[in-house]
Amino acid sequence: MDNLDWLSPLSSLKYLNLSGIDLHKETNWLQAVNTLPSLLELQLGECNLNNIIVDPSIEYLNLSSLITLDLSGNNFTSQLPSSFFNLTKDLTYLNFHSSNIHGEIPSSLLNLQNLRYLDLLFNQLEGSIPDGIGNLSSLQYLSIGHNSFSGEISEKTFSKLSNLDSLDLANSNFLFQFDLDWVPPFQLSYLILGNTNQGPNFPSWIYTQKSLQYLDLSSSGISLVDRNKFSSLIERISDSLYLSNNSMTGDISNLTLMCGSLSLDHNNFTGGLPNLSPMVGSVDLSYNSFSGSIPHSWKNLKGLDYLDLWSNKLSGEVLTYLSDWTQLQILNLGENEFSGKIPIKMSNFLEVVILRANQFEGTIPTQLFNLPSLFHLDLAHNKLLGSLPKCVYNLTQMITFHGDYLYSTKIELFMKGHDYVYEVQADRRTVDLSANNLSGEVPLELFRLVQVQTLNLSHNNLIGAIPNMIGGMKNMESLDLSNNKFGGTQLQTFNSSSYIGNPKLCGAPLNNCSTEEVNPKTATTSPENEDGDSIRESLYLGMGVGFAAGFWCICGT
Repeated sequence: MDNLDWLSPLSSLKYLNLSGIDLHKETNWLQAVNTLPSLLELQLGECNLNNIIVDPSIEYLNLSSLITLDLSGNNFTSQLPSSFFNLTKDLTYLNFHSSNIHGEIPSSLLNLQNLRYLDLLFNQLEGSIPDGIGNLSSLQYLSIGHNSFSGEISEKTFSKLSNLDSLDLANSNFLFQFDLDWVPPFQLSYLILGNTNQGPNFPSWIYTQKSLQYLDLSSSGISLVDRNKFSSLIERISDSLYLSNNSMTGDISNLTLMCGSLSLDHNNFTGGLPNLSPMVGSVDLSYNSFSGSIPHSWKNLKGLDYLDLWSNKLSGEVLTYLSDWTQLQILNLGENEFSGKIPIKMSNFLEVVILRANQFEGTIPTQLFNLPSLFHLDLAHNKLLGSLPKCVYNLTQMITFHGDYLYSTKIELFMKGHDYVYEVQADRRTVDLSANNLSGEVPLELFRLVQVQTLNLSHNNLIGAIPNMIGGMKNMESLDLSNNKFGGTQLQTFNSSSYIGNPKLCGAPLNNCSTEEVNPKTATTSPENEDGDSIRESLYLGMGVGFAAGFWCICGT
């Protein structure tokens, strides 16, 4: 839409919603809506507006009836004019979320004494918060995080905000100076203080909030909590609890957490796992020191779709639980001490399965190769044995790419004194079965997974020739077949580290065949080096190794 001139005859218009319509050519939009004196609601969100300057020719902004103003999702790249909020005093709803506005908050905003909803999130505002913002006693929703504000925030900032229900100050550089005995005049439902400097003590005023449904204090430098008050607080939260990336300690195994989304990862919690609400959907307890087995009450988590327990000290069998989690999409139990066999029955919705570095034994169940949404399978460093399933592999996501998944995470591995990054991304297809006791020939079905980019079968006892059809896996970037008993010839596309430890495998980049049987576990590398070599060659993604599309050369063919 080139302009808004068509609005001028509509002087009685009360509601105008043009959200989502491209208005980047309209530079005088404010002058156009100024012709609508009866306007109550103006919604111009995501209109690609780039000019918020008040035209000097406009002597008077005739928008005194305006109650709702939504200018979110635009690209103003300028400061808010100091006179902008003089246009109306009855405004109750003001939304500038993600609008690329700069500078300081104009003092004229303090004239909006009826304001209930203020969203300035994700902009480039700076300076301190106007002292008078605490006098906007009607405010219920205040969201000013993800800006470049500075200065001090104390109880004076909120002295008269008795109606406040939702507060978001996330990702800000405020200096928080609250009196230890301060009891706020409000009771919040939603509080977001992620990536702010709150620690080392858990903010005592938050303990007074009895109605909290949503709490985000992730990456806030907290290490010390009042055990009783903290336990009572987190048990009350019913929606979401995010305390990731702190240094909190303690045993919470006797608690029952009722939230629907839980992230306590990257802390120092010990003892057993807490009990969870049957309504929970997402659980991330990775990078802690939880121990013991999965609580029996977890059997009832029928709606669980995301579970990450990576890098704890958990043990026991998980057979019964996996069979009951029928909605599960992401499963990460890696770097623990779980044992027993991999369950035969699991959720058909699984997209990621990571069981790496446990004590699982027995054979790989056929069902794992019949999960149409699976794009990342990691069973490495267990005690699995027998041959790979010989069946039709119904791994649709590894055969025909569908980029409709949003999951992405980085897993940190420490091997041989170095940190490695194991990156799980929705646009990467990975199969890692390394460091087990698998034997027999590799089924041809595995090489029909043409979307796979990382394939690691190293450190097993697999035999047979590498089939020519591996050349059809044109998306392959990382291949490791080393330390097996393969014979015949191999692809020249990868360096020798992809094939070493296969004494019957011939041709460049390896040396000539050897007739001597060698134990790959002892001849090519010492046990302390196995994990590090495997990780470096096959798990550190983005290392630059790759197939040239359409260019294949099989030795001896």
